[in-house]
Amino acid sequence: MSSYTDLAPGIHRQRLVVEGYPTFTITDQHIKKYLAELSDVTRMTTLIEPVTHISDRYGWAGWIHWETSGAHFYSWERPISFFSVDIYTCKAFDPADVVAYTRRFFAATEIVAKEF
Repeated sequence: MSSYTDLAPGIHRQRLVVEGYPTFTITDQHIKKYLAELSDVTRMTTLIEPVTHISDRYGWAGWIHWETSGAHFYSWERPISFFSVDIYTCKAFDPADVVAYTRRFFAATEIVAKEF
């Protein structure tokens, strides 16, 4: 694999993955509320309300579409209680605000984040 080259340096792109252990069982209502409020935290304009789906095998997934991209949310109950949020935008946001909000919302016992 070759090294990464930014093919569109004039277009702002920001990515953040946040993962953690929630202290409660996450439902579709939690996901919808989290993603809707995440729009406010990141100051993104929502184009459609959050959408969710459950897989009997893998658990919940959710997505929100913003004018400047969007965010995906995934949660598992087994083998462990765990969530993963994947944010991709073409508008700048503060990752520290997202991590703090996510920690509070899910009362996470442990949380990690990585920017790309």
